[in-house]
Amino acid sequence: MYRQQLTREQALQKAKHYCAYQERCHSEVKEKLYGFGLRKMDVEQLLTQLIDEDYLNEERFAVQFAGGKFRMKQWGRVKIKYELKQKGVSEYCIKKALKEIDDQAYQKTLRKLFDEKMKTLRSETNQFTRKRKLQDYLLQKGYEAAFIQQLFSNDD
Repeated sequence: MYRQQLTREQALQKAKHYCAYQERCHSEVKEKLYGFGLRKMDVEQLLTQLIDEDYLNEERFAVQFAGGKFRMKQWGRVKIKYELKQKGVSEYCIKKALKEIDDQAYQKTLRKLFDEKMKTLRSETNQFTRKRKLQDYLLQKGYEAAFIQQLFSNDD
């Protein structure tokens, strides 16, 4: 990515700016530091420094990531958890982040997605096909199968 290798100090300044701009997970910052041409020991030391100076906080990242994906993209907990795992976030931080999502808002969003998708499937004459398409859509958005089944039983 970079042609010349950055000094530790230059890399630290760039990393601070990178972290201050938006919450980041450890793996993103580590990748960025390696991209600056730093060695493993320097990368580990800089990561520690960024954590100590509170530029990098995995728990804060997880909570913001989960809240943002839920509010903006209307993702369910399953998809959020998967994405956080992909980013190497700890199980503790994932659990904490998912707890921050309000249950009432979660159910309300799921219901809204259910109703909106149902409207688009009105032309589907086969009720089993309609149900499967609706279910697949909500599962793909990351909602739990049990909650989806609940919606179907309440809708009958």
